[in-house]
Amino acid sequence: MRSTTSELNWSGTVTYTASRVERPTSLDQAAAIVAREPRVHGLGTRHSFNDVADTPGVLLDLTQVPTDLVVDRTPEGTTVTLGAGTRYGDVAPALDAEGLALHNMGSLPHISVGGAIATGTHGSGTTLGSLSSAVRGLELISADGTTRTVTSTDPDFPGTVLHLGLLGIVTRVTLAVEPSYRMRQDSYGPVHWRTFLDHAAEIHAAGYSVCAYTRFGDDDEGGAIGEVLVKSRAEHVPDDLVGAPRLPGGPGDEHRTARDGSMGPWWDRLPHFPIGSVPSHGSEVQSEHFVPLRHAAAALDALRGLADRIQPHLHVAELRTMAADDLWLSPTQGQDVFCIAFTWKKHPEAVAALLPDLEARLAPFDGRPHWGKMSSLDGDAVAALYPRLPAFRALVARADPDRTFASAFGERVLGS
Repeated sequence: MRSTTSELNWSGTVTYTASRVERPTSLDQAAAIVAREPRVHGLGTRHSFNDVADTPGVLLDLTQVPTDLVVDRTPEGTTVTLGAGTRYGDVAPALDAEGLALHNMGSLPHISVGGAIATGTHGSGTTLGSLSSAVRGLELISADGTTRTVTSTDPDFPGTVLHLGLLGIVTRVTLAVEPSYRMRQDSYGPVHWRTFLDHAAEIHAAGYSVCAYTRFGDDDEGGAIGEVLVKSRAEHVPDDLVGAPRLPGGPGDEHRTARDGSMGPWWDRLPHFPIGSVPSHGSEVQSEHFVPLRHAAAALDALRGLADRIQPHLHVAELRTMAADDLWLSPTQGQDVFCIAFTWKKHPEAVAALLPDLEARLAPFDGRPHWGKMSSLDGDAVAALYPRLPAFRALVARADPDRTFASAFGERVLGS
């Protein structure tokens, strides 16, 4: 299927410059499109807040290609292979029915597997890697329309997983999975600012996955950290967290998953939003910044100095953690990180004007931006943050010498 009208991202704040969007229903159709087009780029579920997925040529949306879920159980471990356009929310219950589970999910289950891993999307958990860290293999369409496979034994694998669409069209993804599990969500709060900073690592280690929420307010406004959401596999949890009481929470509804301490399937507790819901109407823009976990308190204190400028434009900031990995372009490459994710009101111009000062506050802590969200950092600043970037540029040159999959974002931000 072909679309010739202008396409917008999820929030309606980015207009893609592509000449059209193609939505094939089979991998053969996708390969034929790639083979005939001089410029083509993969398009996920359009949840990026910048032009990372754009191209002056043709955008290729694989969400209509069948999932074709294949489970492979071996003595070394179990993997699943599925279509890259599959949304996590569509495949998660099917995995659970097979007695299997993903190690983590993002807050939105509505995003595509291929788009999420290409941009380093993540959930939370001090011991848990990003969604990209579960990848064990990729199938990609090359510029001539042929398919190649890259697995974890390939020396270029760490540079291929998180690829920003610059290495080809990923059609199928192989993920490591584990036995299915059940879990609960509990809310604690409020937590005073200094208490949180003094105990940030402890708080984020209090469960399997932990998220905290702030508006950078004052303690006399009810606690600078309004809520800490703890997702745990344990059936029993403590009644307080660093002195903050466990809140009543509530059962799941059309807006959020259950936070009442009830045990439920992993796929209905790891995301913040229910699989069958529409999480919002896109009335927001987002930026996200990653600093080494050891700098969590100092980075938050530095940002709090901008509270008067942040608060008029902020819905909420979510604080998470992620474990280190070895992926070349991963925000967690080589270090455990503390994630500061801003959900801004739909004020893109005001946010863009604020970001240079916000990111300057994080520069002493080597703050890395999320690839799919708003940032003011230029190519020189990004290059200083990613020691494996030269290797990635060389990989792009080998995999795509004719620049079929090139993008303005790749040229401007990566020099690729």
